[in-house]
Amino acid sequence: MLGNYALVEGALAAGCDFFAGYPITPANEISERMANRLPAVGGKFLQSEDELCSIYSVTGASLCGAKAMTATASAGFNYMQEGLGYASSVEAPCVIVDVQRCRGENYATQSDVMQMKWGASGDYEVVVLAPSSVQELFDYTVEAFNIAEKYRIPVIVMSETTIALMRENLTIPEPGEIEIEERDRPEVPPEDFLPFSPNDRGVPPMPSFGEGYHTLYSLNPHDEAGNINWDPDTYENMYERVLGKIQDNIDDVSIVEEHFADDADTILVAYGSEFRPAMDATLRARDEGLSVGLLKLGTVWPVPEKELAGAAEAADTVISVEMNVGKYTREVERVCGPRAEVRSVTKNRGSIHTAGEIYSAIKEVS
Repeated sequence: MLGNYALVEGALAAGCDFFAGYPITPANEISERMANRLPAVGGKFLQSEDELCSIYSVTGASLCGAKAMTATASAGFNYMQEGLGYASSVEAPCVIVDVQRCRGENYATQSDVMQMKWGASGDYEVVVLAPSSVQELFDYTVEAFNIAEKYRIPVIVMSETTIALMRENLTIPEPGEIEIEERDRPEVPPEDFLPFSPNDRGVPPMPSFGEGYHTLYSLNPHDEAGNINWDPDTYENMYERVLGKIQDNIDDVSIVEEHFADDADTILVAYGSEFRPAMDATLRARDEGLSVGLLKLGTVWPVPEKELAGAAEAADTVISVEMNVGKYTREVERVCGPRAEVRSVTKNRGSIHTAGEIYSAIKEVS
C-alpha cells in the first residue's frame, strides 16, 4: 500500500471520525483517501480553504468529541503553528501529520524536526512520532491517536516524502487486536465539574460540547474552572501541569528500538527513513567484525534521554544520522556528549543517505 494511504488506514483503525485538510504535495493522497473512506465509516471530511481553517476545524471538532486529524506538508505546517499553540493551551487532543519536503520542492528532508517542537508560541509539550516505513505509518498513527486521547495533547506524525510516496507490504490487524485509548470523561454533574482539574496523570477529564458542561476554552491563562485569570501563580500552575503531564510520563510515550547496542563501541542514532540505510550500514559493519549498534528513535519529542544516555554510556562514539543540516544532533550532543564522542552525519540534498555513506562514517571512527 502507498504510505499516505497506510497512514489513513491507521487513523481510521484508531477511530478517527473527522478530517480537515488543504491540498499540498506530497500529502495530497491523505486527503484524497480520507474523502473516500471517512463518509463510508460515518465520519466527516472537510475540504478547508487553507491550513488555518484545517487546524482550527480539527481543534473545534476535538472539543465536540471527535477524534480529529489534519495533514499537510512543510510549507503548510508553517501556517498551522498558531492553531497548534491554541490546541496545546486548551488541551484539545488531535493528530497533525507533516509530510516533510524540501523548501518549495517535493524532495526528501527532515528539516522540520525542530519546528515540530518549538514552532508555536508559549510553553507546551508535544509528542512527535517518526515512522520509518509504510507499516509504521499505520502503526504510529494509531499510537498518535492513543497518546493524544490519553494525555489531551496534539500529537504530530513526522512523515517524509520518502515513505509517504513509497509502496510496501502492510499488515492491518483485526480490529479487536488494536489497542484503542479513549479520553477520560467527567464523573460528576456539570454543576460540580472543574474543566481543568487533573487526574493522577495531570490530565483533566474532557466533556464534549453540547453535553451541558459549559467550559471556556481560552488561549489565555486560566484556572481549574476555566476562568481567564492573569495571576502569576495561576499561570505557572497551568503551564507546569501542561508540560508535566508529558515530562512525567516520558517512558509511556517513548518508542525506541535498540539494535546490537549491548556490545557496541559505536552507536548510530537515526529516526524516520534514515533508520533504513543506517540499519543496512550497521549490518554491513557487523558482518566485517566491527562493534556497531543502532538506536532507532520512534519518538523524537520528547527526547528519549534515558535510552540515549544508556547507549552512550556503553559506547565510545555516537554517530547522529540526519537528513538536514544537523538539527537534532544538538539534542544528541546534549545528552550523549558528556558520555561519548558525538559525530554528526548529515545530508541535505533531497534524498536519504545511502548505506555506503553511513558505512564510510563508521569506518572513520573504527
